[in-house]
Amino acid sequence: MKRSITLSLFAATLVATTASAGDSLAEAIQNGKVKGNVKYYYINTHKEKAGDVSSTAFANSIGGQLSYTTGAWNALTGTVTFMTTQPFALPDNVDTSIIGRDNAVAAGKAPGDPIGQDGFSVLGEAYVSYSRDAFSFWGGRKVIKTPLINAKEVRMLPSAVKGAHASLKLEGGFKIGIAYLDAFKQRTSSEFVNIVRHALGADTKAITGDESGVVIPMCVSWKGSKNALKLVDYYAPDFMNSIYADWIYRHKQSDELTYTFGLQAIVQDSVGNADDNLAKAGSVTGGKAIKSRAGAAKLAVNYSGMTFMAAYSTVLKDDAYHDSLVLPWDGTPLFTNMITANNLFLSNYGKALGADSAYIGGTNGVKVAFKQDFGKYGFGGYSMTLSSAWFDNDRFTKTQNDLNAVLAYNSGAVSVALKGIWVRNGAGAAADGTISQLPILHQYRIIANYKF
Repeated sequence: MKRSITLSLFAATLVATTASAGDSLAEAIQNGKVKGNVKYYYINTHKEKAGDVSSTAFANSIGGQLSYTTGAWNALTGTVTFMTTQPFALPDNVDTSIIGRDNAVAAGKAPGDPIGQDGFSVLGEAYVSYSRDAFSFWGGRKVIKTPLINAKEVRMLPSAVKGAHASLKLEGGFKIGIAYLDAFKQRTSSEFVNIVRHALGADTKAITGDESGVVIPMCVSWKGSKNALKLVDYYAPDFMNSIYADWIYRHKQSDELTYTFGLQAIVQDSVGNADDNLAKAGSVTGGKAIKSRAGAAKLAVNYSGMTFMAAYSTVLKDDAYHDSLVLPWDGTPLFTNMITANNLFLSNYGKALGADSAYIGGTNGVKVAFKQDFGKYGFGGYSMTLSSAWFDNDRFTKTQNDLNAVLAYNSGAVSVALKGIWVRNGAGAAADGTISQLPILHQYRIIANYKF
């Protein structure tokens, strides 16, 4: 029944449109626009574990997206997006994080299993949009970007959801919105899976009392000349309620000097059946209901093409509860987030109750970053970013340290990025709170992208 609501909305809109459009619908289709991208991605991941055990995996893949959006008919448009990732020249040990990693995990296999090495193609988007005056609506499959449910476009393809969303702009810079989401396609998956089942996998019924569920995000935002506020409540009945809030202040001192200050907070609690079932002895969380509290602050200063950024985050510790942030839908919201070791794989099928680094209960994180745009020196489009972060927790044997370096070129339709990631003592928490640390992780990426 839940699934049919969104499908019915989508189908009804299409039927109403095609039944009465006549020639104007044909004109809308003829006036449609095509856009897309072709991306090449190389990734090489080296890990060193305790006892001098090491492994190296890499992969090459080419793929991208092809999207078609109709012209407007009575404020209605339709969009479809084809997505594909096709690996080649694979080694014996494959890094499937740019191919089909989640396909392997969903099948109960190891992330590097041959299932995850298979390229795939998928209709990642198929939605209708309506926009008139202050009201907007979309329904169907869509790539969205929100703090806790996100596209996470750092890999080959973005993640996507299935559902519907409506928003209304109000006077004074205010905007309100509500969505109904019932399926999620992780970026390394070819399938749209029920959104709650994707989070909890085989434990879905034991935790929620049902085999499926929905997420209902509600958002209120305000934007002024210098300030912006956002409050989003993600409600998943019989699973959890997540509240995200942030405040961003931007100030332009001069053409050469600008700065940004931000604060954010996250509050998560299990609700309904999940609150009762997770608290029972023998549950996957060790008898602990979800209660997560986190906050962060950042300051960024841009001067003459140089950007300096510093951020701090903390996730409060509460041994009586599952206190790590629960982020199953590619949300990695904290200001201290890094390129990798950042909850990236806790959005894999059934992995929601694990956590990494900054997102583990009791972790304090500090991040500093520097970006240089070389345009003023005659090298238009070139930039360099260096960032480092430290994540400390009294449950960690050693403090985790991340160092990231990015050399990038971006000009018009073409972009190229060379990324290096070095992580020491990368920390992870299992669903029951057990902590493990990986002594060394090195990763190198080459990403070339052409947009049209």
